[in-house]
Parts: sequence; structure tokens; C-alpha cells
Amino acid sequence: MIHLNEDNQMLVNEIKAGSGINFGTCLHCQCCANGCPFLEGMDYAPNAVLRLIQLGMEEETLKCSTIWVCVGCNTCSSVCPMAIDIPAVMDGLRHRALKKGVKIAEPDVLNFHNQVLNTIKKYGRTHKLEIMLRYKFSKMDLLSDMGVGLKMLQKRKLDLTPSKIQDKKAIEKIFSEK
Repeated sequence: MIHLNEDNQMLVNEIKAGSGINFGTCLHCQCCANGCPFLEGMDYAPNAVLRLIQLGMEEETLKCSTIWVCVGCNTCSSVCPMAIDIPAVMDGLRHRALKKGVKIAEPDVLNFHNQVLNTIKKYGRTHKLEIMLRYKFSKMDLLSDMGVGLKMLQKRKLDLTPSKIQDKKAIEKIFSEK
């Protein structure tokens, strides 16, 4: 059994309370890692991040790229035999890193996350084409992924116009409840 000092136990308790997830049940079977489509871009597999938290290794956890690379697609959770909501944990870790002023391991990803939130605030759901265009404009890198974008358009994976929800007030309420 691992015994954590008071500060490390506080990290474990805060992440559990913030995410509402008992990640202590993780079996470290690596099903989450095997299912993750973004594993290649991560420095730690999702279960390894859970282990870092379990060990109370706050600094290493908050400085890792994985918490920023995770897109919350829930592939990991859908294959987890313990049904751990790993994206909720990653979200809690991102919030904690921002709150503590930790240097973001993937600074461009924060810009990307903000572009995603902007479209949700604007339309009530994501508009991938706008997210990509705004992100690319912010980096002044318009042409590097042009081929991928065209393929996505061709396969109807990108809508030219955004779809919008009808209840705009519900979205406004979510964004006003910080």
C-alpha cells in the first residue's frame, strides 16, 4: 500500500472531488492506451497519468503533455473495464494546471481548446471548419494541412456552415456559470 504525504493526498482528493471520478479503481490494464487515437502525441499513456496522480506526483502530472493532448473523445472510457471517465480527470488536471500557473506543455493546444469553446459558445456545438481556420490563422500556418482539410471536406467530415442549437439561452447559462 502506498502512503502519501498530506500534500500528495490533497492532490488525490482534489482531483477526485473535482472530476467526481474514483480513478483509484484503475487496474492499469492499458485498455485506455490501446484505444486512444492520440496516444502517439502523449508523453504518458492515460493510465500512467492516473498512476502519477495516485502516487501524488503533482508537478510531473500537471507538466505532462498528455493532459493537453487528450481531446475527450471518450474512447478510453468506453473500453475501460472499470468505466473510469478519464477525460473528466484530464479536464480536472488542466483546470488545476491553469489555476496553479503551471507552464503548459503544449501551448498551442490551449489555443486550440479555446477555439473549440468559442464555437460552442457561438453555436451550441462545435464547428470543425471554423475551429481549424481560426487556429491556423492564429499560427499563420494556413497551408500545411490543406491536403487533410480537403480530404475531410470531400468525405463530408467538415461542414461548410455551422449547425446551431435552438436553445441559445441554455448555452449562455453554461458559459455564465463559471
